[in-house]
Amino acid sequence: MSDITNIDVVDQPQQKSPRSPLSIIVWIVVLGLLAVLGWGLVQSSAPRPEVGEMAPAFNLEFFEGYEWDGKTAVSFDEMQGQILVVNFWASWCIECRAETPELEAAWQKYADQGVVVVGVAYSDVEPNSIAYMEEFNVSFPHAPDLGTRISNDYKITGVPETFIIDQNGEIAHVQIGPISGRTLDEVIGRLLAERG
Repeated sequence: MSDITNIDVVDQPQQKSPRSPLSIIVWIVVLGLLAVLGWGLVQSSAPRPEVGEMAPAFNLEFFEGYEWDGKTAVSFDEMQGQILVVNFWASWCIECRAETPELEAAWQKYADQGVVVVGVAYSDVEPNSIAYMEEFNVSFPHAPDLGTRISNDYKITGVPETFIIDQNGEIAHVQIGPISGRTLDEVIGRLLAERG
């Protein structure tokens, strides 16, 4: 039998293997995706603007041939002091067809009383939007929602949806689905009476 000799093991510092450029890129991509998903969750959980809250501001560049107060582009701030009827619609929306004549009638009835009806075309292509407006012979101003920025700020869930905003920029009514002439008259009439 042989003697087993104790051998002292000297602790040697372990060398870290250098990170490969590929693993660094993978981690950057993973962290980037997590950041995007996190931002999406924050945005999707943000509450939609409701009655009594300030309406989100927006900028509109109207379709050719449409304007408001002589302007072809306008900001929300420029429209302050007016009662705004902001209608989200699309040419492919069946329910929108029922409300378009009602919105045009409200525009004709109240335009000279400080009421502005604005159509915001959601996820639509310009030729189809223009053909739709021509079909219904609408004269109130319409604008495309480029990049769906406005509809995202208003957290719409589909079309049609309408927000009636008082002269102070506060939401007075939210209509999911087609809005009727009766509702338009009731809400606008109340806001005009409150304004005095």
